[in-house]
Amino acid sequence: MKTYKKNKPGRENTPGKKRISWHPAFFEAIQIELDAYHDALQFVFEYQLTTEPLRIDVVIIRKIREIAIKKNIASIFRDVNIVEYKSPTDNISVNDFYKVYGYACLYIVLNKLKITDLSLTFVTSRYPRNLLVHLRELRGFTVEEKVPGIYTVEGDILPIQIIESRKLPAEENIWLKDLYNKLEVPDLEQMTIEVERKGKKALEYLKFIIRANHEKYKEMLTMSQTAPTLDQIFTEVGLTAIWEARGENRGEARGEARGEARGAARGEASKAREIACNMLRGGLSPEEAARFCGLDIDVTRALSEEVL
Repeated sequence: MKTYKKNKPGRENTPGKKRISWHPAFFEAIQIELDAYHDALQFVFEYQLTTEPLRIDVVIIRKIREIAIKKNIASIFRDVNIVEYKSPTDNISVNDFYKVYGYACLYIVLNKLKITDLSLTFVTSRYPRNLLVHLRELRGFTVEEKVPGIYTVEGDILPIQIIESRKLPAEENIWLKDLYNKLEVPDLEQMTIEVERKGKKALEYLKFIIRANHEKYKEMLTMSQTAPTLDQIFTEVGLTAIWEARGENRGEARGEARGEARGAARGEASKAREIACNMLRGGLSPEEAARFCGLDIDVTRALSEEVL
């Protein structure tokens, strides 16, 4: 006698029959079960969480486990590290915390990872008072500022840290510390020294800092001992914004700026491809890499064939 294996709910034993969709029936059933409270309850079928793609600000993937990362901001890092960043005009709220925590759980499921493979980092330039109070008093977590500007959250299975960037030590974290729109002249002077050391690697960062601190930057340029040094630095890194800050209208500057913009666009595309390659090596799918890096799916599929 022929027997059939017991299938999971929603699947038919008889060949040729269509799969039954159980969800609409469940929606009806749960409303009937709670019919006595129908006036007090609202039922929504297949609620769409968001109309926009879910995006994580930064994912840092450890490619080589054997290399110890000896950096204060990375002491909690594991194989995959999710980072949420808030601009100087914003703060990390309790809702932000749970949103990113949810992203982490979704990332684990989609990539078939263990929850112990992840860490969470939140970066803000403002003191996150409300969030710290919530974590301590309502969640019962232990939150300690073990090193300046870095609050370690203990009590959850995920390693969690909250970084208050303006409290970070400048000698170790100047690039995060100075990602700010209210820098003073001494901060900008120190930044020019660091830019000189880094060269073109710091070009985009420096242009952004100048735009965010335009008035203080112009004030710095009025200092006779500073301007010649800046001229030399900007010439070396190919930055023409020094003329803009001085209010000069030079056709040469505009021409260089246009060329610089084209070069920057090419550089950004190249950088996106490099990041996508790292994600693919780290186990992400071409679809996920395309979404995170803003690339066409055909590009990431081609990159996947190259790197894997």
